[in-house]
Amino acid sequence: QQLIILTCMDSRIDVMNACGLNLGEAHIIRNAGGRASDALRSIIISQRMLGTREIAVIHHTQCGIFTFKNADLHATLEKDHPEHKKEIEKIDFLTLDGLEQGVLEDVKYLKEHPLLVPGTVVTGWIIDVKSG
Repeated sequence: QQLIILTCMDSRIDVMNACGLNLGEAHIIRNAGGRASDALRSIIISQRMLGTREIAVIHHTQCGIFTFKNADLHATLEKDHPEHKKEIEKIDFLTLDGLEQGVLEDVKYLKEHPLLVPGTVVTGWIIDVKSG
């Protein structure tokens, strides 16, 4: 296993099929929006403990991460939990304004991160949820 696939938690994404992979051929890391900074802990473990040297960042069309801003979710949480306002304000939900922009940001973040293994290959991809 030399490959990490970082993608969204959206259940419409069949990343193994889309990438032509078999079970056990890649470490799959999923989170809301497929964001790199949110996955950093898992990426470092995969690289340092298990030897992965390539990362494919895969975002997708119709992602829910485009449908709200930090302030929106902060307001919802603060309404339900006003006693935790300070904690809520600390959370960055890593929302995005554009699909290509998000992929470019996450690829750049990983390529420039000082804790990744030198020479790590990082690529960015977009999956269309309708066509796969």
